[in-house]
Amino acid sequence: MSNSVPMTVEGHRRLQEELKTLIRVERPKVVQDIAEARSHGDLSENAEYDAAKERQGFVEGRIQELNDKIARAQVIDPATIKSDKIVFGATVTVFDVDTEKEATYQIVGEDEADIKHGKISITSPVGKALIGHQVDEEVRIVVPSGVRVYEITRISYT
Repeated sequence: MSNSVPMTVEGHRRLQEELKTLIRVERPKVVQDIAEARSHGDLSENAEYDAAKERQGFVEGRIQELNDKIARAQVIDPATIKSDKIVFGATVTVFDVDTEKEATYQIVGEDEADIKHGKISITSPVGKALIGHQVDEEVRIVVPSGVRVYEITRISYT
């Protein structure tokens, strides 16, 4: 799986921070927990040991996953983009024709998506549908709850 993973500068920084914490804090702690649980004797009935080994598996798996994503990262700084079309990193304001409500989303990488903070993944139905469109265009998006019709009112790259 060598395809690149698009992410914003901020998303890349957060993954690096998480990796640093896992390597410097979580990994040594779990090794210490395993050693302590081992010192309690019989490992066959030692729930602390089992829990620590399970946590170690999770930590090591996440470290591998983060190393892979960081290695394949295609870091994009939205501030450097000059486009009148919606591309990765764009902050888009849309008007929902049915509900007559406005919403603003930034199109980001999968690991950065957080709908509570208005960040949607480029691979989500809404993210995919918005790509390539311009201000004043109407976009029909098939979502799990039906079809949404959005009018694009603003595009910015900040």
